[in-house]
Amino acid sequence: MRPRYIKMSNDAAHSFSVRQDREPYINNYWHYHPEIELIHFQDGHGMQFIGDSVRPFSPGDVILVGSQLPHYWRFDERYFDKDAHADVRVAHFCDNFWGAHFLDLPENRPLKHILEQAKRGLQVLGPERDAVAYLLQKMVYGDGAKRIIYLIEALTLIADSHQTQVLSSVGFRQDIYSTEDERLKAIYAYTMEHFKRKIPLEEIAEVACISPHSFCRYFKSSTRKTYSQFLMEVKVGHACRLLIENRQSIKQLCFESGFNNFTSFHKYFKRITGKSPLHYQREYVAKQPEYA
Repeated sequence: MRPRYIKMSNDAAHSFSVRQDREPYINNYWHYHPEIELIHFQDGHGMQFIGDSVRPFSPGDVILVGSQLPHYWRFDERYFDKDAHADVRVAHFCDNFWGAHFLDLPENRPLKHILEQAKRGLQVLGPERDAVAYLLQKMVYGDGAKRIIYLIEALTLIADSHQTQVLSSVGFRQDIYSTEDERLKAIYAYTMEHFKRKIPLEEIAEVACISPHSFCRYFKSSTRKTYSQFLMEVKVGHACRLLIENRQSIKQLCFESGFNNFTSFHKYFKRITGKSPLHYQREYVAKQPEYA
């Protein structure tokens, strides 16, 4: 199942779009777009699909979805039967609508970082969640420069928050979020190119231009996980994407994702996702609308 590409449109008076949706079927299919999406559910229940993350959504949820990340929200059936009413506020904006160099200003480094993180999807938690929801509501009814100010305030709150949760796995997107650490960039790039085969510690340490022992300490301190954990997340994330697209058998995509045998594939897939590969695929496909 491949996501549909859609392009959001702005009216001539606005540089980015903000709207309030009360119908549950707006963009109710697996899709992606170049615009970044900030969404708040004032009212609504259902299943949320962001990259390879599948979880319920409920009133109060605030999500930031990065550019080109496939997603959609499937409302419960009672919303289509008019037994319940949806209420969603959503903004779509490009990362350069405020000018090509705006995010390169030193004051805006936190904004640039949070938009990079959003390429895997971010759920906003804690007190910032309600504050961002309030600003999004003000955007709906605001006009002129105030809309832009409200958006910057909302993104700043998210960037400063210590209570955000990354949703999609590190391996679902092949363009691992950028970092200012050139050594880490080189490690990420090499891993994404070669993860389908065994990468010895000495080999990846050489990419980083440090000793194997120093590499282990450096990677753990930089990412809060071991390189083997990161590598496994990359492989499982790649497998999730192939399962969602449903174009290969599970045995085929096991080897396509860099696993040497089905036993280890099943073991690590379940450890990371909490589900077996078949259960994951069936759950994902079963909750898609027929026309997705």
